[in-house]
Amino acid sequence: MTYLTFEQVTKTFQSTAGPIEVVAPFDLTVARGELVVFLGPSGCGKTTLMRMVGGLETPSSGRILLEGTPLTRPDHRRGMVFQSYSSFPWLTVAENVAYGMRYRRDLSAGAKADRAQHYLAVVGLSDFASAYPSRISGGMRQRVAIARTLAAGSEILLMDEPFGALDAQRRETLQLELHKLQEEDARTIIFVTHDVEEAAFLADRVILFTRRPARILAEVEVSRRLGSRRTLATRDSQDFFALRTELLAQVRATAVEEAAA
Repeated sequence: MTYLTFEQVTKTFQSTAGPIEVVAPFDLTVARGELVVFLGPSGCGKTTLMRMVGGLETPSSGRILLEGTPLTRPDHRRGMVFQSYSSFPWLTVAENVAYGMRYRRDLSAGAKADRAQHYLAVVGLSDFASAYPSRISGGMRQRVAIARTLAAGSEILLMDEPFGALDAQRRETLQLELHKLQEEDARTIIFVTHDVEEAAFLADRVILFTRRPARILAEVEVSRRLGSRRTLATRDSQDFFALRTELLAQVRATAVEEAAA
């Protein structure tokens, strides 16, 4: 059975100027454990699609299925990580991670504490468990948000440009850590970005979008071209350079089309 399925999904918002079509009829399947990157220009509808997976928006028509069951509202199986850092300053790093499990009635307090420590180790923050968010860097706070989502038991991780506000070095570090996380504790990930190099480095598969309303312009099977394991050396390879150039050309063609419209 297919894991995550989009079936003829559309989204139209109402405004004072009339209806705004954001997502055109959209079909896609995502495999369990796959890291799919939604790549496209700002405002094209890719974030709206991701929010519909998370249950924060409702399709105007069509449906999204998780293992054959329609998704209608948020639940702990799907967790979101946004670009902004969502930490509670009065809680320690470990308490922030544990907060994601506040509705888990199936776990004892001890089990929650153990899970918090486990996922802090996964994202490399065990030594900062007792620190407060104000005492750690922005990149580390973003790792706290990722650990909190994983500890909550989320099978699907929805990431909306989570590294966009970071400097280049921190961004590169977290990209590498995301790959390491997938190797150690694979989740299904939908990652939204407009950064071509980030898409090429992270993805198992890139879904390239047209301008609004969102349609699929191209699907690129990145793992077949670069392999599933990425390192810093990957960025210096001829295969990576060719892929980045190909994606960039398609993104630029979309921008030219938009400017001419």
